Amino acid sequence: MEHLTDSLKKIASLPNRERIAYIKDELYIGYSRATFVLNKLEDLIEHPITLRMPNLLIVGDTNNGKTVLVNKFCRKHQPYIKDEDSTLVAPVLYIQAPPKPDERRFYNNILDAINSPYRLNEKVEYKQRQVIEILSTIKTRMLIIDEIHHILAGNLSAQRYFLNVIKYLANELKIVIVGVGTRDAFNAIQTDPQMANRFEPALLQKWQLNNDYLRLLKSFETLLPLQKESYLTSKEIAIRILNLSEGVIGEISTLLKKAAILAIESSEEKITKEILDKVDYVTPSARKFQ
Repeated sequence: MEHLTDSLKKIASLPNRERIAYIKDELYIGYSRATFVLNKLEDLIEHPITLRMPNLLIVGDTNNGKTVLVNKFCRKHQPYIKDEDSTLVAPVLYIQAPPKPDERRFYNNILDAINSPYRLNEKVEYKQRQVIEILSTIKTRMLIIDEIHHILAGNLSAQRYFLNVIKYLANELKIVIVGVGTRDAFNAIQTDPQMANRFEPALLQKWQLNNDYLRLLKSFETLLPLQKESYLTSKEIAIRILNLSEGVIGEISTLLKKAAILAIESSEEKITKEILDKVDYVTPSARKFQ
């Protein structure tokens, strides 16, 4: 088992049931673009307070690692209690955008995220003031809005109004706004030229057959507790994985996890082309026609 790290060698020696449970757990693979985005987020949360705070727009295809990255960042910057005065500090707040551009639901999502009570039908201006006062009190420095492309579910007037709501909140609190979404997020932000100018785009592209992709496969191989080496970077297997996953990292992860489980259950103990052909997996494109 020389292809595994020392810690994974111990896991690879466990009974099948425990190894399969390990594989099904969340698996994070660091790669160059992910590191770049995480470093960018770290830079932004340390940004000094200015009149016009910088913002970031993380864009990628569905299941291409956006939410995994921001969740990893949020886990590093969880709320904590200050020892000096026992007050709560929440430097990063993560929410999902409402299904359509709705100011009231936007504030509700923020208040839910910080477990603050509110009345559903309370006037919007009161909720806005409540959000500003609480985020100021808990010293929030960054608001991450996932699924920001939902803005496009409203008409043009509603889109522009909702962007003004976000802009007002950012200006009042002097915080960084991070939008996360599909490529449609570009169109959502472009509705307001001022907002578009504030957001620096960070694109998570699909994988291609290059050295970065081969390094990614190598990383996966060292983290899957199989007792034999799979040689995922061999040309035939690498191309097969890329074609099946269509270059989306979440799909690559799902495919390799399923293949690893099948390799254990079949006593093959390695991922082969035959295992990939047998695994219960449907490509993203094929799912659209089911």
